[in-house]
This record gives sequence, C-alpha cells and structure tokens, in this order.
Amino acid sequence: MGGDHSQLPLADDVINALEKWRGWLRDEKRVAAKTVESYSFDIQNLFRFITQYRGVQVNLKTLAALTLTDFRAWLAHNAAGDISAASRARAVAGVRNFYRWCDRSGELHNAAIELLKIPKNPRRLPRPVTEAQAQNLVTLAGEEEGWAALRDEALFTLLYGAGLRIGEALGITRGDVAQERITVTGKGNKQRNVPLLPIVKSVVEKYLAVCPYALKPESRIFVGVRGEPLNPAVAQRNLRGLRRQLGLPDSVTPHALRHSFATHLLASGADLRSLQELLGHSSLSTTQLYTQVDAQQLANTYRAAHPRAK
Repeated sequence: MGGDHSQLPLADDVINALEKWRGWLRDEKRVAAKTVESYSFDIQNLFRFITQYRGVQVNLKTLAALTLTDFRAWLAHNAAGDISAASRARAVAGVRNFYRWCDRSGELHNAAIELLKIPKNPRRLPRPVTEAQAQNLVTLAGEEEGWAALRDEALFTLLYGAGLRIGEALGITRGDVAQERITVTGKGNKQRNVPLLPIVKSVVEKYLAVCPYALKPESRIFVGVRGEPLNPAVAQRNLRGLRRQLGLPDSVTPHALRHSFATHLLASGADLRSLQELLGHSSLSTTQLYTQVDAQQLANTYRAAHPRAK
C-alpha cells in the first residue's frame, strides 16, 4: 500500500511530495517500516475520500484548500465504515504528520488539520475479580513451597488489600511497612497515604520473617531469589500460573487485584472521594468508572437470578 498510487488519480506534485515525505520518515526520523506503511495507508485513505467527495484529481492545491469541514467529513465517512476510534485516531496522526512536513518543506500550508480533534477511544471498564477469586489467589500463592511463595502471597495480598499498582507495591521498603500507613508514590510522582489493614500487615510480616535476605529500613521488601528487587515480570508470570491452576480468565492480572479492591470497597459503601484518595486518581471521573462496574455486576446478577429474565 506504500507507494502504489495506480488506483488513485493523484497529480505528479502529490506523488513527488509523498515519496519525499516517506523518505524523510524512513531516513531522517528512523520511523519503523510498519508505521510508514500505516501512515501511507492513512493518507491514501484521505485522498481516496477527497477524490469521491470533491470529484477532482488530488493535487497540492486541492490539499491546501481543504477545510475543517472536509476533514470532519472524512472522519465521519470512516466512522460510518466501522473503522475503530483507534484506527481513526492513528489516521489523523498520519495525515497531520504529512501536512506538517509539507508545511516545513514549503510544499503547501493548511492550518485546518491542526484544528481537527483526534477521536477518543471509549474507556474500557475495569475488570475486577470476585471476592472469592481474590481470596483463592492469595491463598493458593501461600500454599506453594519456599519463602518465595510467601512473598507472592504477601505481594498479592497487598495489591488487593491496599489497591496498589504493581510498581507501587514493589517500591515499598522495610521501613514503610513498620508503619500503620504507608506513603505511596504513584503516577506523576504524586504521593498518597494508604492504610495497612491488620490482615495485610500480618501476611507481609509472615513473609519478612522467612525472607533469607537481611533487609535494611531503606531496602525494598519484595526481592527475587538472588536478593535483588523483584522484577514485575516475575510477579506477573507467577500470577499467571496461579490463574491457570484456578481456571480463571486472562483478565486476572496484578492490576485486576487493584480493580477488585476499588470495586469491592465501593460495593461495601465507600464514597467516591475517599476511594479516589486511596487509589491516587487525579480525576474523579476515573474513579467513577467503578460505579459502572458495580452497576454492571448488579445487572448481571439480576439477569441470572430473576425468573422473568431466563
């Protein structure tokens, strides 16, 4: 799809500009070949639309004269063709890149493309596990042999019991867990205080009692078999093994335990503002996604239980 213009009535000046642009992407910007191909496909998608929409051969003068309405019509046409929001957003990025290059190179100028809003992907709802599934996961982790099994039990209990991200949990030090509340550094270096529930603290202390490495107050508590800070990939791999043993879906990840913490607290009556603070969300709208999860689960329960829904 890269340089084949045979099916498009493009003027020579556009063909030459396209070839120079692609060469710039490859040779100067070192853009990956697949990205160059994707951008080329996207710009030709625009050209094909303009050819049909305007009924003219596409040349540089045509491209310079396109209005914001034209670009919006192109996006609407793609949306009507069931092209996903992610693909439409990539298309805008590719077309905008071409126009910016043309502007810098003196080929043409068109400010309207900068006013075109990139389509937003619909936000996916968090996918938590049930209370029973979360309990089974942490219990099974602790039943394996060796101190590393107790480490995994402590880590997964902390993710579920404190709503931490995996990176936040792996950054916790020996000095942190000596307190009733821990200071967590989250996204954007934003800090928050999270209480350690007695059950969480107990499981962590059980692991620390058998950890074969002497941990200083500033040492991270979760370590690998050689005493180095635990790699998150190891924790993710170990959870995958537990997930398979329990027959749980692929959506059960360390981050799903954080989602479960939020969903289960909300179901128990926690208010959104408090939950926002515990999770470290900058925006309340992010926390509000969990109300949709709770409502969805309630609807699923209703459909499964109500005799008229069967």
